[in-house]
Amino acid sequence: MASWWHRDIIASGKLPLMLCFLAFIITFTTTRTITRMIRDGRGPFHNEVTSGGTHIHHSVPGIILLVIGAFTSVGGPDSIAWHSFAAVLIGVGTSLVMDEFSMILHLQDVYWSGEGQLSVEAVSLTAACLGLLLAGFSPWGVIGANNIEVTFRVTASGILAVDGVLAIVCALKGKYRTGLFGLFVPVVGLVGAVRLARPDSIWARHWYHGKRLEHATHRSADFDRRWKPVLTDWEDFIGGRPSLPNPSASQPASDDAHH
Repeated sequence: MASWWHRDIIASGKLPLMLCFLAFIITFTTTRTITRMIRDGRGPFHNEVTSGGTHIHHSVPGIILLVIGAFTSVGGPDSIAWHSFAAVLIGVGTSLVMDEFSMILHLQDVYWSGEGQLSVEAVSLTAACLGLLLAGFSPWGVIGANNIEVTFRVTASGILAVDGVLAIVCALKGKYRTGLFGLFVPVVGLVGAVRLARPDSIWARHWYHGKRLEHATHRSADFDRRWKPVLTDWEDFIGGRPSLPNPSASQPASDDAHH
């Protein structure tokens, strides 16, 4: 264990990335716990509003932490301690901003509406990408690795390369979650790549016409009808079940909106 930690984390320079990943996950979990307690009226936390009637959403300190972390990473001393400090700030700041991604996108308080679940998807995507970067490794130039380990690394790298191609095909077919999940489970990426594309995808627009496009539309509707509730239940479990209706497109954003 100590040998793996030193060789694959410390020596490879991945300690800042690991700290960033952990800070991101812990911050998101803590933030969602607090906001759900506020919504339910439990615990010591309150939905604070300034004397001017403006509610400061947690994406604001998140942006500040992101800026400080970015400036520290590019302008601070070239040492593991400073890089680790910057990574923690970036992880915390990114988590706070992505948790309110849907609010920033719509410029409305949709945090506890159905549209607010987009933030959970954005956080899941970001966490998956960070985890993939952290789990990645180089098959060559590994100090102290024997022939068996080198063979394993080369094989695993080849599998990851194929997974990447399958993920790109899934993305072109409009199956973004399948492509991302397929990076970790190759069978999922293979199934998503060989099955019909979604009718509104880039792949369908270039290759599907007539009956094939109609078939893809029916298949997509059947898939959504079967699996959309499962995805919704998972998002509700992670981020909390929506309790507000989706605001109309003409409804202006409010400075004193609460969540």
